[in-house]
Amino acid sequence: MIVTLVHVWVKTEFINEFIQCCIENHIESVKEKGNLRFDVLQDSSDPAKFVLYEAYESEEYAQAHKQTPHYISWRDKVAGWMAKPREGIKHTIIYPLNKTEW
Repeated sequence: MIVTLVHVWVKTEFINEFIQCCIENHIESVKEKGNLRFDVLQDSSDPAKFVLYEAYESEEYAQAHKQTPHYISWRDKVAGWMAKPREGIKHTIIYPLNKTEW
């Protein structure tokens, strides 16, 4: 299992639009085969800072996510709204290892 934390800094004038696009992406992402979680988090001290918490059963499922129409739509819509390039940092799940516990 793999988790990617995607750190995103959004231009303040696009925060609301960014949130809406992330919600739309979340709704479709959690339907994907191999998806364990897809959370959209906003920094409580900096409303322009977000973290997308993406958990998949394997690297193959995580890569397949990047080929989906909803991801491509999200990527293209939000690209100009970012204050700086997003940073995706991969993590390995230590616990729980049983996906039924997610």
